[in-house]
Amino acid sequence: MTDTPTPSASPAHVAASAVRHFRYYDLMMAAFVAILLLSNIIGASKPSYIVLPSGEQWAFGAGVLFFPISYIIGDVLTEVYGYARARRVIWTGFAALAFMAFMAWVVVALPPADGWPGQQAYEFVFGNSWRIVLASMIAFCVGEFANSYVLARMKMWSGGRMLWARTIGSTVVGQGLDSLIFYPLAFYGLAGWPPEQLMQVVVSQWLIKTAWEAALTPATYVIVGALKRREGVDVFDEGTDFNPFGAKV
Repeated sequence: MTDTPTPSASPAHVAASAVRHFRYYDLMMAAFVAILLLSNIIGASKPSYIVLPSGEQWAFGAGVLFFPISYIIGDVLTEVYGYARARRVIWTGFAALAFMAFMAWVVVALPPADGWPGQQAYEFVFGNSWRIVLASMIAFCVGEFANSYVLARMKMWSGGRMLWARTIGSTVVGQGLDSLIFYPLAFYGLAGWPPEQLMQVVVSQWLIKTAWEAALTPATYVIVGALKRREGVDVFDEGTDFNPFGAKV
């Protein structure tokens, strides 16, 4: 599939029409970036737990409650719009993360006004944000691009059939790499994160994220089907440059 415009006598008209407009692509990008930022601000730093039937506490990161939605959006973007447009969304999210990390550093570094009691709380919550964001960017660079690459390849191999197999299969790979890289880089050596708990969180995050993807498969089918019909597009990445740093769409 190509987005080549119809030739026109007007150079200005050709330049304008060369940009394919999708009605929902920008909304998907906004949702992806919002979830990415929220997962790093309010989700990643807090470990929580559930009590197993044996009475043992099993730890997990609070961000798992909503962070996997970003991977589902990534699957939808790759499935509908193709790897190249999903790549643009991923890098947009990274730029937003970098800006958030810089502003968190600025806000924490500003001297508090006399009498304000929240500086220690701010430093505790946001003081490690540079490390969290750096770990997130590295993990996401590996995990999200692996997720999109596996899904795009599986789509070509399957001829577009068995959407459930490629969304779940790509998540197993992408989320596994993401969890394995992110948590040790972000929290290893910090107080409140003993090594055994850290690895427990890595495993639980991978399992829960994959379970989220499987549970939301019916919704993924509905969203993908609706977007393909309304956008009039279903990209197969034949001949696509899968270089994560490529810029061509």
